[in-house]
Amino acid sequence: MLDRISLILVVIGALNWGAIGLFQFDLVAWIFGGQSAIISRIIYTVVALAGIWCLSLLFRENEVLSSDSE
Repeated sequence: MLDRISLILVVIGALNWGAIGLFQFDLVAWIFGGQSAIISRIIYTVVALAGIWCLSLLFRENEVLSSDSE
């Protein structure tokens, strides 16, 4: 469950970075009142932590469901 939540947050962060890169528009800052607003900073931090968590996905063994092997 934590993996999926982290992946969703990383995708949201990627979309925000894409908007910044392509359009110079920070969606999070626009919605929550600027980059220095406390809620924006919390969101940036949570997305960063989700990205760090998703690094662990690179180093895990693939999980195979037992029903797939039957």
